[in-house]
Amino acid sequence: MKPIKVGLLGLGTVGTGVVRLVEGHQSDLESQVGSPIVIEKVLVQNVSKARSISIDSSKLTEDVWDIIHNPEIDVIVEVMGGIDLTRNYILEAISRGKHIVTANKDLMALHGPEILSKAQEHGCDVMYEASVAGGIPIIRTLVEGFSSDRITKIMGIVNGTTNYILTKMSQEGADYSDVLKEAQDLGYAESDPTSDVEGLDAARKMTILATLGFRANVALEDVDVKGISSISREDILYAKRLGYEVKLLGIAERQDDYISVTVQPTMVKHTHPIASVNGVFNAVYVYGEAVGETMFYGAGAGELPTATSVVADLVAVVKNLKLGVNGKQEKLAYKEKKLKTDEQIASKYFLLLHVADRAGVLARITQAFAEFEVSLESVLQQPNENNPEAEIIIITHDANKAAVKKVLGALENMEVVRVIKSVYRVEG
Repeated sequence: MKPIKVGLLGLGTVGTGVVRLVEGHQSDLESQVGSPIVIEKVLVQNVSKARSISIDSSKLTEDVWDIIHNPEIDVIVEVMGGIDLTRNYILEAISRGKHIVTANKDLMALHGPEILSKAQEHGCDVMYEASVAGGIPIIRTLVEGFSSDRITKIMGIVNGTTNYILTKMSQEGADYSDVLKEAQDLGYAESDPTSDVEGLDAARKMTILATLGFRANVALEDVDVKGISSISREDILYAKRLGYEVKLLGIAERQDDYISVTVQPTMVKHTHPIASVNGVFNAVYVYGEAVGETMFYGAGAGELPTATSVVADLVAVVKNLKLGVNGKQEKLAYKEKKLKTDEQIASKYFLLLHVADRAGVLARITQAFAEFEVSLESVLQQPNENNPEAEIIIITHDANKAAVKKVLGALENMEVVRVIKSVYRVEG
């Protein structure tokens, strides 16, 4: 049986996991696809570097073209990251008839439509399961498992770093800055954590999920993004007191073919399954018109969980190769993209206000909500020994985003409102 030869771009954490799985599970893989799968060449930055796995040095190269221009290589697995250079490499490889497996969410969020179009033109497969939620098979589920359903909402914790930080803040009452440093020390957060804590990583993943779930080309700039860096211990405390957990959620919704996609800190009712997803774990909640509510939970990163998704994609490519159906994937984004306006986006909101402690203040504040037709679910005023002013907590009923913005503008102009301390979406 002729072996299927693979070129591997990158031998970091995930690349090492791919080598371990392909070499360690060779008999299982061969029984599934009918041929040996061989890692023919591996791109590394330094061929003489010491490594945690044993690999034939003759297979290592520092020149990417040794892999892309190698006529014997059938599939390229890209786990090196990067965007612009990597895009060029991938497009060149496709033009030479090579199939692609990638774990690169940045690349697919920004250039996915171009890469998929090029692949279809050249009869090549492009698989990218590992680009979102590590070992959770959410992309394959959206494309295949929900192919007969209409998805109305995708809601997920898709960034383990921020979930770890918020979990520690909730369970231990720790400050954001202290937990961030701990996450960096443990390797969960980068030395520059901006992509994670400001929601950019999650936004790229939600771009991919929304495109697949709603069959429309959602772009990164369509995602309304807010990170967790402004969340205080006080916010977490009040949320818990009211029966909520604060999570950084990606939320993609569709109604009457109009869609919205956001990434923002959200207060989730403690009885909702996603509220109990803690630490570095990920979870994606999918609502379908026919199936109802489903949730997918698991490790969102790490060597072997992510490598498992990569190798599963590799197996899928090889099976297509055997059947002669590479590059025959359905067009995944065939619908016109219609974005919701602020008037069409509705949810509950939590507000924490610091206000003057005198008679009539609450009446003035509730009048502002009434003026813009935002109804209130609950209002709580309580003393805070650390704050000489009064604190008012408000949770609204479902209200459209445009009306809430008008209320916030009115509150900012009130002399009795010292500061709008926090505003969060409420789910569950």
